[in-house]
Amino acid sequence: MENILKVALAQISPVWLDKAATVKKIETTLKEAAAQNAELIVFGEALLPGYPFWLALTDGAEWDKKINKEIHAHYVRNSIQIEAGELDSICKLAKENSIAIYLGIMERAQNRGGHSIYASLVYINQKGEIKSVHRKLQPTYDERLTWAPGDGNGLQVHPLKQFTVGGLNCWENWMPLPRTALYGQGENLHIAVWPGSEHNTKDITRFIARESRSFVISVSSLMQKSDFPKDTPHMDAILAKAPETLANGGSCIAGPDGEWLIEPVLYKEGLIYQDLDFNRVYEERQNFDPVGHYSRPDVTKLTVNRERQSTVEFED
Repeated sequence: MENILKVALAQISPVWLDKAATVKKIETTLKEAAAQNAELIVFGEALLPGYPFWLALTDGAEWDKKINKEIHAHYVRNSIQIEAGELDSICKLAKENSIAIYLGIMERAQNRGGHSIYASLVYINQKGEIKSVHRKLQPTYDERLTWAPGDGNGLQVHPLKQFTVGGLNCWENWMPLPRTALYGQGENLHIAVWPGSEHNTKDITRFIARESRSFVISVSSLMQKSDFPKDTPHMDAILAKAPETLANGGSCIAGPDGEWLIEPVLYKEGLIYQDLDFNRVYEERQNFDPVGHYSRPDVTKLTVNRERQSTVEFED
């Protein structure tokens, strides 16, 4: 049934700042979802290898502070360089199981020198091919102390059965123009990934669904104080101010009418499944389509630069 898509929301914690162990956990979760015949699985923002929680706990904005430099260096070492094949095992599983993937990673981008990192949302299709890597356009607040701002190259959508899927990272889901860039390409299944917590997902998920008349999947990670590996650099300093819960989940799905299919799930680690019926998109576009019959491109129009940005261009 081409109009029905079975999706899996992977609400899991990372093995924090340990990319090898987190990749293994992702692979295990992928296999579990595939065994339940899921056709798309979504993981949270920066899951691989984890969100930079330390910045709010160690006076992250203090200039030239050794502890923050050392944790940052550890973070960069555990970020993903796609060009080096560090997602190959995940792509292989996608192909073997005919499952598409949205995965939040910290990307150590080779074309930007390989030292700065980006919160990137990677789409891998059911053939195991990486089709887009969206680098978060604007890191939020303390994230700017460790993440670099991205570009428009990843503002792309992809066919999946009868659906057209696209995605954004965390608070850039609040940015109306990037949302519009995806709507204008025919997006009708929107993926929003988050580091975690219901306060992020409870309002915007339904709002985007109602605005776009699309299905919206929000996926968050989990993080408890007990989840920090014992070999984390400066762990005692991080835990001294850490609350018991740093990310409580909040993964959910809204339908094209803006109503809940799955309300935010809290404090529960594991996979959440749902069948989506594409026909519901056509039903709700009958009275409102933000880039179709309910738009006025003769009055307002968006221009998008999707060039992959790099500091140097070589002409050999």
